[in-house]
Amino acid sequence: MIRINKIKIFRGLLILCFSLNGFAQELPLWKDIPGAIKNEKYIETSRLDANGTVTGVDKVSIPTLTVFLAPSSKTKNPAVVVCPGGGYSHLSVEKEGRKVAEWLNSIGISAFVLKYRLPSDEIMKDKNVGPLQDAQEAIRTLRRNAEKWNLDTGKIGIIGFSAGGHLASTVSTHYIDKVYDDRGGFSARPDFSILIYPVISMEKGITHEGSKNSLLGKTASDELITKYSNQNAVNENTPPTLLIHATDDRAVPVENSINYYLALKKNKVPAEMHLYQNGGHGFGLGNKGTNTDWPTACEHWLVANKILTEKSVYLFSYFKGNGEDGLHLAYSEDGYKWQSLKNDKSFLTPEVGKDKLMRDPCIIKGGDGLYHMVWTVSWTDKGIGYASSKDLIHWSKQEFLPVMAHENETRNTWAPEITYDEVNKEYMIYWASTIVGKFPETQTTEDSGYNHRIYYTTTKDFKTYSPTKLLYDPGFNVIDSSILKDGKGYVMFLKDETKLPAQKNLKVAYSDKLTGPYSKASAPITGNYWAEGPTAIKIDGKWMVYFDKYRDHKYGAIKQTDKGWEDVSEKMVFPSGIRHGSVFEVPKSLFLQLIKE
Repeated sequence: MIRINKIKIFRGLLILCFSLNGFAQELPLWKDIPGAIKNEKYIETSRLDANGTVTGVDKVSIPTLTVFLAPSSKTKNPAVVVCPGGGYSHLSVEKEGRKVAEWLNSIGISAFVLKYRLPSDEIMKDKNVGPLQDAQEAIRTLRRNAEKWNLDTGKIGIIGFSAGGHLASTVSTHYIDKVYDDRGGFSARPDFSILIYPVISMEKGITHEGSKNSLLGKTASDELITKYSNQNAVNENTPPTLLIHATDDRAVPVENSINYYLALKKNKVPAEMHLYQNGGHGFGLGNKGTNTDWPTACEHWLVANKILTEKSVYLFSYFKGNGEDGLHLAYSEDGYKWQSLKNDKSFLTPEVGKDKLMRDPCIIKGGDGLYHMVWTVSWTDKGIGYASSKDLIHWSKQEFLPVMAHENETRNTWAPEITYDEVNKEYMIYWASTIVGKFPETQTTEDSGYNHRIYYTTTKDFKTYSPTKLLYDPGFNVIDSSILKDGKGYVMFLKDETKLPAQKNLKVAYSDKLTGPYSKASAPITGNYWAEGPTAIKIDGKWMVYFDKYRDHKYGAIKQTDKGWEDVSEKMVFPSGIRHGSVFEVPKSLFLQLIKE
């Protein structure tokens, strides 16, 4: 191990360090460090590995926060102060600092690595409280700068490893202790704490002697030992806590976590503990053994406690062949690579309609938490199919909705879709139909005389429905409309079905209200190939539109860009034989149920 001298950090200096998201700022924590003793001979040093990477630091006298902001989002991000371990004698700033921050960023949490002062009588008037002062100020700094850093002030947590776990549990139980003069009025209480193989107790036989001696000294009083044995300080206001420990930890006995957990349980504080069979001490993010599962367990805990929003998976509902066997589902985590579920077997067999088909299945999640599906039941029927489900596995009894039965000359009801209006708390179901004799100005002998327009009905409960009305007449034969919320209004993706002169392409129209009126259709957004059956979703803030290149017997996609629409079909992977359907998001927990199916 190589040690090098490091130039003292001057107040106000910003040190830029390369990180996963570009750059991480290292910021001084204090303008005036409380209880500091000036000592020019006490110089911070760095520990380097064989590649010259800084893995640890010693003799920290000027505390800093290194800022790793999560990718920007529409909502404010949770944040975590990261406390590396090192027995209060050094800080493991790589394994238990930067890498942890990057992992937190990857799950949508902004991270702030705290380089806290290592207790020493050479630089502190009271070394017992120096690290706690830094941890309290770190939490307050996040709240003070929440607007600038886009942080949710109700989701400011702390994570600590080993001795850093002791510091994290200390600020979680001693956040109200007045250890310096704070005049800002911001709370130092973490909203949650995550303790990884933590030192909790200073008591003989269970403590980590190195941490105890560094923080309290070899001749610490019983009163001081009791005070900083943090299981003794737990009360009903202690933050919800996740504990991670390995049973075979020989440096910090697992009883540290167990006793803290029991104290949390006694005080009815929400708590969860994962004790792994192996891993020893200092496994960080884990590189072997059962302990490698802890980051996943941690993410689940954060979701369960509503600190993180549960991740979504994209699902695609589709049919194969003529729709005889029913509903098929595929999934994707990036919107490009799609894989069928259930070995591409049907999840639901069609039972209603003239031909008992299940073509063009459209699924949305409604305001009632149910998944609602409509589909085409026949080439020549006057109604559509409907069913609902809580989990996409068990479905309600299928219903036939005779939405065009009032029109004797109706030839068909094709490609129904459904959109939920959150403002009016109602659903709009819409589809394409040809009514013989209607719209003679666009009637031709092409396409067997079909001359479609888009019609709709609304419902709040799927028991009563409004009278069917015309939704969209763009002045041409139109089918396959798909409507989604877009900002304050709605966007409709549609197919121009005109065959002479040939169009057979996708266009868009817009409206302030779900039920219209909709604007004039745009210029084509797809190429010279024939396209139909659009379904769209926003990925990274841009529309991705999937569609059937039905003359080529392929599925394609276009992506919205700042310059227009880009064909990304060559980047897509779809199940063989996929036909017209819909794309939507589901929570990962529901997806895992589908995987089991």
